[in-house]
Amino acid sequence: MPRLPAALEPAFPLVKRAHRAATRSTGRATRRLAAASPGPRRLPATGTESSLLTARLEPDAVTYHPAGPAQHVDRGVAVGWPADHPVFRARRTSDVPARFVLDIADGTVVGTYAAHITPGGILDYETSDYFGIKGWKEHPLYLRPRLPEAEYVDGTVASLGTRGTYGNYYHALFDMIPRWGILQDAMPGVVPDVLYANRNTRFSRELLEMIGLGDVPALEPTKHACYRARRLLVPSQPNYGNTAPPDTIDWLRTHLPATRRTDLPKRIYVSRGAGRNTRRVNNEDEVLAVLKPLGFEVFDPGAVSVREQHDQFATAEAIVAPHGAALTNLVFASPGAKVLEFFAPRYVETVYWAITSQLPDVTYRYLLGRPYDTRPAGAPMDRVMEDITVDLDDLRIALEDLGLH
Repeated sequence: MPRLPAALEPAFPLVKRAHRAATRSTGRATRRLAAASPGPRRLPATGTESSLLTARLEPDAVTYHPAGPAQHVDRGVAVGWPADHPVFRARRTSDVPARFVLDIADGTVVGTYAAHITPGGILDYETSDYFGIKGWKEHPLYLRPRLPEAEYVDGTVASLGTRGTYGNYYHALFDMIPRWGILQDAMPGVVPDVLYANRNTRFSRELLEMIGLGDVPALEPTKHACYRARRLLVPSQPNYGNTAPPDTIDWLRTHLPATRRTDLPKRIYVSRGAGRNTRRVNNEDEVLAVLKPLGFEVFDPGAVSVREQHDQFATAEAIVAPHGAALTNLVFASPGAKVLEFFAPRYVETVYWAITSQLPDVTYRYLLGRPYDTRPAGAPMDRVMEDITVDLDDLRIALEDLGLH
């Protein structure tokens, strides 16, 4: 995530809330306009929360292909400081919907968020979800007065894109790449003519190459992209609610196998890099002064290939890092690995615990920076860009607890 100007960072939560409110109010007007003004560029006048319902409403154009059953995930108790943090407590369990592919004749896909629309004008929200909203009526598609002019593709397009994949490694690895596996499970032998998938970053191109899609033609999901395909195949969300479902973890570890190497460090501190960024560790030099005598080496994922990132995380026996997308590589951690993740006091996110909790014999700990958040449980975790100050005594206690002393 790029860093905003310092003066604007405190306003980020307000901007997000204002964006959602604007979508609701603007959407009421743009949907009325769509209903009253039919045409090829009109917005979808309605939507569904369920792809099964979408298929039932347009049976002549939409087919639902099952790929796998729903799952219940129980992660147990997260351990860290301060103990029993309410965000971790609230996410001990989750229910993951069934996997599927939605097969849409004359379907349309729009934008970086990959909104999927039927020929009858239904926004299928289950395959088009977006950050921090509740339902299809709040989708940012409705901030537009009308759709961009669509380019027709006379062939089969497989949509692997979704919100966040335009420039974020976590979403590329967990939300984009495993969609290919869902498509293969639901429709064995089907080969699309074109992908709707991000290739705008080096890591996205490398990941697509690693699963054998490097040479498949691709349409880039840009802000104003709009494609209408003779046949649009839309795999379901493989990382529903950022829960890292077991099927997705297994697929990634199987199809992107990492190698434990003897030439890579066994203990690493994952740096946020030298460029402008968020969630940096304010006292990183002091943290490194504690870690380096224990055998830790600094690892900058942005300086190496995706394959080397995977191999480094598979090789590491101990991983210490501030919260950030590089920790997505924990999916390749080997049995016995120990992980310590730093958070800012008012931004705690459980996505990497969700991954490690389902890996064999991987020990995870979290550590909040100081000063601790004293607000009551349930207070918004809205300082997504805030930097982290690690208490060194807390750090030493956490390392000792992990046996890294």
